Amino acid sequence: MISDTDIPVITYVTPKGGIAASAGTFILISGHVAVMTPGTTCGAAMPVTMSAPGDSPQAADQKTINFLAAHMKTIAEDRGRPGDIAARFVTENLSLNADEALEQGIIDYTADNLDSLLAKVDGLEIDVNDKNIILKTKDAEIVSIDKNLEEKVINVVSDPTVAMLLLMLGIYGLIIGFNSPGFFLPEVLGAICLILGLYGIGTFEVNLVAGFLIILGVGLLVAEVFTPTYGILGVGGVISIVLGILLMPLEPMMPIAWFSKFKVMAIGVGVIGAGLMLIIIAGIWRLRKLSPVHGVEEFANSKGVVIEELNPYGQIKIKGEIWNAVSMGQTTIPTGERVRVVARNDLELVVEPINENK
Repeated sequence: MISDTDIPVITYVTPKGGIAASAGTFILISGHVAVMTPGTTCGAAMPVTMSAPGDSPQAADQKTINFLAAHMKTIAEDRGRPGDIAARFVTENLSLNADEALEQGIIDYTADNLDSLLAKVDGLEIDVNDKNIILKTKDAEIVSIDKNLEEKVINVVSDPTVAMLLLMLGIYGLIIGFNSPGFFLPEVLGAICLILGLYGIGTFEVNLVAGFLIILGVGLLVAEVFTPTYGILGVGGVISIVLGILLMPLEPMMPIAWFSKFKVMAIGVGVIGAGLMLIIIAGIWRLRKLSPVHGVEEFANSKGVVIEELNPYGQIKIKGEIWNAVSMGQTTIPTGERVRVVARNDLELVVEPINENK
């Protein structure tokens, strides 16, 4: 975009202590005028990747390095900067401070602040797409362009770390919602997070195998919820998701520090998933220990009231329900008499009168 514009672009690394590393270096040298504040740094643009879960980020394959080095060199030479030095940002992970970058010809000026920058470039004649343009920056009005709401949202969800967190929150929300229907909040929030996460993932390059691992992990978690295996499928699902997250990003220009943070996030997702599985398994274990509430034992020794005379067949009301009943011993029990359930034959209860005097 900077290469094709007809408007002069000044790239400026500031404030003091700031860096233009990795992809930032590409942006810096793309400007028609490149400027750095003293105390800033540029370079370290060697592409990296995480080859296996748990490993430290490694240099990308030589094909990728050669391609990006050639691209960096082309951009630099197109702006009249030394292509060999620019290529070393990629091939050797070269870093330069502001003074070194100025001496090597990577940048055009150093400036302590924006006012100083504008004063230095005032009257400078530069070539923009074969057109000579003279910069008139003296007393120029500075207009800050803020991101609109859409750009802010895209900027947040396009971060691979945020995208993966949204994806996992969406998945866990849907699993919780489907396991306890009727509340709707987990399903709604889960669906929103899932859509935002999928959108964010679509903005950067991903590993297809990692995607399959995450899908497999989700399937195993769902299977654990609906066909409890005391954690076997759940643990497998969590492990599969964590491996998928670790292998997901293939962006070669992400800084090494980002990969470390991403690894911590993946482990955090695993811990949360393990905690969720522990809660589900504990709940299932408690349910398995409860006495049955249906079947033969549902009305054992429960008391009811005759609403249709048992002679010996009739009806009783018990626990708010009306049931067909038969009196034990084929005796007659009048309406309004209290009875106790002694047995159950399918949809018919066997009862006996309660002797209130006992």
